[in-house]
Amino acid sequence: MTRLALGVLLWSVVHFFPAAATGLKKSLVSRVGEYPYKGIFTLVTVLSLYLIISGWQSTVAVEIYAIPDWGVHAAAALTLLAFILFFAPYPANNFKRIVRHPQLIGTALWGLGHLLSNGDSRSIVLFGGLTAWAIVEILLINRRDGDWIKPIKASLLKDFSLILFSVLTYAAVLFTHHLLFGGEPLT
Repeated sequence: MTRLALGVLLWSVVHFFPAAATGLKKSLVSRVGEYPYKGIFTLVTVLSLYLIISGWQSTVAVEIYAIPDWGVHAAAALTLLAFILFFAPYPANNFKRIVRHPQLIGTALWGLGHLLSNGDSRSIVLFGGLTAWAIVEILLINRRDGDWIKPIKASLLKDFSLILFSVLTYAAVLFTHHLLFGGEPLT
């Protein structure tokens, strides 16, 4: 469990750094250069993912709470919405006009959904930790960036394309979940 918790903590700290310590980040970039900074950021992110994955696999799940009867269905719906929001920052679309931080909100919804369908200790650390990170990250970015300037309106075809891509990706992950991550998500 320690490795899993350390991975989630390391992920959070490395991602908080640009939003919470902008002066320190600028100083570091000016000292080592932009690409070396990005390289260090990437290496620490990869290390955190390694710790999360290996920590998850090596931790025995201990049930902490009983999931609600509707938890699996809520998780499926929240995760589908999370996929749409997760991909929303990239193409032009109108979701970015409604939601300021679609990827982070998608991450929080994904985590919340998984907490509704998994009541064990390692799920609380992983999904609860990443949900908390996403919420704090939103607050830090809002403080750093100030008022939100909404993007220009996009065509509905762009929205439809985003939804279609997200649904297809969600379906692919849903039906391979047991191979990729273990567990049957709809049971």
